[in-house]
Amino acid sequence: MSTVRKVGIVGWGAIGRVVGTVLAEGRIGGAELVCVVDNRPLGEAAPARQATFEEALEACDLIVETAGQGVVREWGERVLESGTDLLVASTGALTDEDLAKRLLAAGPGRVYFTSGAVGGLDLLQAARSLGPLDEVRLTTTKLPSTLEQPWMDGELLARMRSATGPVVVMTGTAREIPVKFPKSTNVAASVALAVGDLDTVRVQVVADPAAHHTRHVIEASGAHGAYRFEVAHLPDPGNPATSQVVPYAVLRSLAALAGRTGQIL
Repeated sequence: MSTVRKVGIVGWGAIGRVVGTVLAEGRIGGAELVCVVDNRPLGEAAPARQATFEEALEACDLIVETAGQGVVREWGERVLESGTDLLVASTGALTDEDLAKRLLAAGPGRVYFTSGAVGGLDLLQAARSLGPLDEVRLTTTKLPSTLEQPWMDGELLARMRSATGPVVVMTGTAREIPVKFPKSTNVAASVALAVGDLDTVRVQVVADPAAHHTRHVIEASGAHGAYRFEVAHLPDPGNPATSQVVPYAVLRSLAALAGRTGQIL
């Protein structure tokens, strides 16, 4: 008889609510929602008991992070050292190479990463086994309001707010960009995770007032082939900085970890 994964969700926001509701309805065979961790009192809003992080580690064998990069930094190692597995949605935390190394070395729990808002990462990971990819580019286009950050100066903010067409907000590597846009560019870190090198991935962040869909274009090439993936998602109405598809990517990863047959791994 297969074992049912006992799941705790950290974060009851746009992503966590969808994931938790689907789990509570029993729609992911082999996975059961045991508790929810959040720093706000949820009352009856959550379909499972609200727990502290320590209680979740005692009760669960799989923690799903949907609360942001800070949770990965603060709790990631502790989750794994407790023997609990960890599924990370906020892959942007891995631009901290020291943290990434510690997470990958920690145990006995295992760490997993969801593909989030993009596809093709499995193929890039496979292609990298043939040899390094020489060039990898990611272009992310979003509504200007979702890209505003506290560090931006008045000139840049004015350009974004008054734009009538696409405005390049920042260019850099996958090491640099997620730090500047912690809620909007987990995709950059995910691509770098697949490629195996933060500095190989060149990222361009574009603000476009006509971007009713969030768009990600990944282009990669090496001695063994060339690859191009393009996705366009509707933003989540509750949190326009993320795409509606992200919680379903988390659920797909959960189904794979729960052993659902027929999954593409």
